Amino acid sequence: MKINKNIIKELNDYLDEFNLTEIEYTEKDIKVKVSKSRVTKNIEAIAPAIERKIIKEEVSSDNSKKITSPIIGTAYLAPEPGGKKFIEVGQKIKKGDTVMIVEAMKTMNHVPSPLDGVVKEISVEDGQPVEFGQTIATLD
Repeated sequence: MKINKNIIKELNDYLDEFNLTEIEYTEKDIKVKVSKSRVTKNIEAIAPAIERKIIKEEVSSDNSKKITSPIIGTAYLAPEPGGKKFIEVGQKIKKGDTVMIVEAMKTMNHVPSPLDGVVKEISVEDGQPVEFGQTIATLD
């Protein structure tokens, strides 16, 4: 059996033209299937947009820095009910200091500060549910 390279080339062109990932052609007893992986192209297109979003969230217009929740769960501002809070507004904290605990599936996850600064705002209340990426505190 001789393979017609023109058919393959034409099918490949259709993949690009119609933004397809796979195309199949059958004629009598010949079946040709052409496919491409679009994952790398999509990731390359999405990555710069994600970077821009992260940079915008990290530094707002007044140069304050946001600390975001690394997971979905319930936020706790102290290690135990009625205990001393990990952070207070106006407190100076260092990179690695625990900001709060986020409980997920009965596991207590300490959220460390990713940078040094002074606590400008605590954006969640004790026992409040938090989402992944939600701002939990703001530093100056």
